[in-house]
Amino acid sequence: MPAPDPRLDQLRDWLAGLAAPRGLQVSTLAPASADASARRYFRLDCASQTELHAELQAETQAGRSGNKGTQQSVIAVDAPPPEKCREFVQIAGLLAHAGVHAPDVLASDLEQGFMLVTDLGRTAYIDVLDPARPAEAVPLLRDALGTLIRWQASSRPGVLPLFDDAFLQREMNLFPEWYLERHLGRSEAQVAADRTTLAPVFRALADSALAQPQCFMLRDFMPRNLMVCTPNPGVLDFQDAVEGPIAYDVASLLRDAFISWDEEVELDCFVWYWEQAKKAGLPVRSDFGEFYRELEWIGLQRHIKILGLFARLAYRDGKPRYLEDLPRFIAYARKVALRYRPLAPLARLLDQLEGQAPAVGYTF
Repeated sequence: MPAPDPRLDQLRDWLAGLAAPRGLQVSTLAPASADASARRYFRLDCASQTELHAELQAETQAGRSGNKGTQQSVIAVDAPPPEKCREFVQIAGLLAHAGVHAPDVLASDLEQGFMLVTDLGRTAYIDVLDPARPAEAVPLLRDALGTLIRWQASSRPGVLPLFDDAFLQREMNLFPEWYLERHLGRSEAQVAADRTTLAPVFRALADSALAQPQCFMLRDFMPRNLMVCTPNPGVLDFQDAVEGPIAYDVASLLRDAFISWDEEVELDCFVWYWEQAKKAGLPVRSDFGEFYRELEWIGLQRHIKILGLFARLAYRDGKPRYLEDLPRFIAYARKVALRYRPLAPLARLLDQLEGQAPAVGYTF
């Protein structure tokens, strides 16, 4: 017998109140996906999305992006406070204004943390991208980068939270706390010494990030959050958007948690983005070498954060599957740290720690 789920019962009650005007078939509610947070997504049938879109378009400006068509399902989002429903609604509007294909918010109860949004389909980029078939992958990646350029070109100061120094340092400090101490089991004295070793690296990465041109930044622009649909791609999981370094989302797309590319494919995409961004008037560096260094450094900042974050998800939140991808991020981090003299202390620390990581186990 399934365990009681009061949140799910509340969500069903909320959807029941929308059923008649929206044509929802609440009895068809079924899990669609979940992620690293407490958010859950459910798919349910409706009489027709055509009417839903017609109603939505009548309330919005002409040309707003949306998942036009006749598919007959919608997505119910359970995002219990303090999950970011208000931010989701705000940023969905910003994405629509930028011409980015993202879910339209059909209804919401921000106090309870419930939303009803349009369904962008069942096929994510991660389902179709294959590093062994780069000729098929690169057009999809370019579609994603073109979408990113539209988003970045819509940037306005003072709209989104700043990805500032405190934010950057807070993220990187997850690494010594959760990866070094909790995952590797290093002693308090060892971690204190590690923090001293890492301090100049963290400072250099933060300074580089803050010196980059700043723009709208999605923070989780990666294949799991991009849907194959028309227009392509659809963008999900954007409630954590901030204003930050222009190269961040480019790095997160190509140096992802769940898929890695040959350097030739990476460089093809990085150069394509850089050229198209310049044509669009974005403030990327005029020298590709400088842009590439900044991209590598902000990518390393993200990878350091994720090493700590994935360890925290495993040990604090009971999601051990994330441990499987830690070696991928160690490889990313070592590769970049070895290329640049200011990052050498990190490379030496990673070499020192090699072989200390415990085997991944599903025992908690």
